[in-house]
Amino acid sequence: MKHSILIIDDEPQILKFVGIALNAEGYLCHFAPTAAEAKQILASQTINLVILDLGLPDLDGFTLLKELRQTSLLPVLVLTARDAESEKIRLLEGGANDYLSKPFSIKELVVRIKVLLRDLPHLANQKPLYLKGLRLDPINQRVFLNEMPIALTKKEAAFLVLLMAHPGTLVTQHTLLCQIWGQSHSEDTHYLRVLVRQLRKKLHDDAENPQFIKTEAGVGYRFLSAPNNDS
Repeated sequence: MKHSILIIDDEPQILKFVGIALNAEGYLCHFAPTAAEAKQILASQTINLVILDLGLPDLDGFTLLKELRQTSLLPVLVLTARDAESEKIRLLEGGANDYLSKPFSIKELVVRIKVLLRDLPHLANQKPLYLKGLRLDPINQRVFLNEMPIALTKKEAAFLVLLMAHPGTLVTQHTLLCQIWGQSHSEDTHYLRVLVRQLRKKLHDDAENPQFIKTEAGVGYRFLSAPNNDS
């Protein structure tokens, strides 16, 4: 099945240039010159990746990115003419998965898209998961806690998928690292510690008395399937 990409940019030549190139690569493209049209497409179509230009006529692209991150885990590649390091950091902290400075090479754009789309492919194949008030819909890439949307990164969502798909079962650090970051990071346990700390904050999950994620020190993690009495 073709991956579907939404290109949000108000420059017709960019839409045409990128669209032709991505169609040639086998992608299905949707085009939105405004934030309003982008929202309509996101609400009505299944989109796998967003290419977002920051200079939109009706809404700042960074604002649209923040709105998208309230309910969606879709990978977002930002096109920007703003080359300052502080701006790039702001984009990544605001929820962008990657960025590309204008002018850009179409070959580099295609490579970055391929990397983003192959990252965590198991998310797209999972059925919605619902446990203890936490609902994760991988297909639409949305996460809710007690029906309130929460903004997770793709790696945070992948971590939850791996745990929630097997509630109560220990998932080892090695498995998590290989599945989420790849074989080359199988020993980088500090990646997991940082991710779990950030995820606990978003889920309001106390490490000393967890309701969702229980740490098995030095071994791995499990999603608690019943009220926890032995943190």
